[in-house]
Order: sequence, then structure tokens, then C-alpha cells
Amino acid sequence: MAARVLLQRRSFAPLAAAALGGVAFSPAVVFAEAPKRKPIYDETDDYRSPLPAAPSPPAILPSQPITNDDEEQKPRAPTPTDRLAVQVGRARLFLYGVAAAAENRVNQTMDSAFDLEQSFTRTVASLAPPRESGEKLMPGAIYVLVAAMAGSILARNRSVVLRATVPFALGLGAGWTVLPITMRNVSDLAWKYEQKFPAVAESHTRLREGIQRGIHFAKVHREVGVRYVDDKVTDVREAIENWVAQGK
Repeated sequence: MAARVLLQRRSFAPLAAAALGGVAFSPAVVFAEAPKRKPIYDETDDYRSPLPAAPSPPAILPSQPITNDDEEQKPRAPTPTDRLAVQVGRARLFLYGVAAAAENRVNQTMDSAFDLEQSFTRTVASLAPPRESGEKLMPGAIYVLVAAMAGSILARNRSVVLRATVPFALGLGAGWTVLPITMRNVSDLAWKYEQKFPAVAESHTRLREGIQRGIHFAKVHREVGVRYVDDKVTDVREAIENWVAQGK
């Protein structure tokens, strides 16, 4: 009898352990069988508070430091980096101004040089005679040079004044004879530059007027001389004709 009871207990132990394990691993079954109880407090959805909910504090990011209003109102002193940046900016502006002034000066110099070159080219081109005039510079310039050299040879044993004036006078006369249009252009250009200096222009005007008066007097005296010679020749011829007539 005792052996049977012992065998039943041994066979019932594994079944009890399995039952307890099933209850442990499936608690929903156990709770499902428990009766539902009414909660002591009401649900939160049914409760309405008459006071408004307090606003939640703003989230503070880690990168934004916490500052007070008093600290924001106080002016921040410039740091050494700010002062260095200001000085660097002033230095850059100064260097830029110097570079711009140098560039403007170089441009002005180049413009004046180009203007001078163009003015010289136009001046030289204006001295040349027109093609329809038929005047050629090359042979005429050689003739003027030969005349000036001949005057220098003629006045080499004379005074200093003659040695300085005779070649110039002969060359100038040859130029007005061989190259009249070119000499006229040169004279007009020289007069244009002389007008910038009133004293020189006035002296030139008086000299030219004196030369013109001298030439006019020379022409008048030449005409008077020619007329006197013609009268004398006529008188002599008439006297000879009368003498011949009386002799016959």
C-alpha cells in the first residue's frame, strides 16, 4: 500500500511541474479568468480641469548658451581679433587706394604719350603738299640743302654774322623757290606756335612788316630805275635819230 502511494506521488510530480510551468509561461490565461474590477479613480479623459495647463518650458539646445537680458543689453567689448580685423581692413583700403592712384597716373601718362604721338603725326602730315599740286619733297629738299651748303662755303672767310645768316638766307630762298607750298605750311605752323608767346609773335610781325616794306621799296625803286633808264635810252635814241636826220 505504501509502495502504491509512493508511485502515485512520483507520477503526479511531473504533471504538477508541467502545470505550474504552463501557468508561468501563459499568465494571460490566469488574468483572463480573474474578475474585472472597477478602478477607484475616474479615467483621465473624463476629468476636465477648469484651469489652463501651464506651458511647457522651451527646449534649450546644447549649442545655445543661456543668456540673461542684462547681459544682452550690455555692449560687448571688441576682442583682439575684431581690432585686428579692423586694422587689416584699413590697410587693404589704403593699399587699394594707392594701387588705383598709380594705375590712373599710368593711364594718364600713356594717354598723353599717345596724344603727343598722334599730334606729331598729324603735324608732319599737314606740312606735306597735296598730290594735285605736283610738288615733290625729295628733290626740293636736296636743292634747299645744296643751297645752304653753298652759302656756308661762300661765307666761310667772312664774319660770324655772315657765316650764320648767309646759309640760312640762301636755304630759305631756295625753299620758297622750289617748295613754295611746303614753305607756306611751315610758315603757318611756325606762326601758330609763335602766337603762344606774344613777345615773339610781335617781334616776328614787326620783322615781317619791315621786310615787306623793304621789298616794296625795292620794287618801287626798281620800277623808277627802269623807267629812268627807258627815258634816257629813249632820249638818246631820239637824239641819234635827229642827228642822223640832220646829217642827211
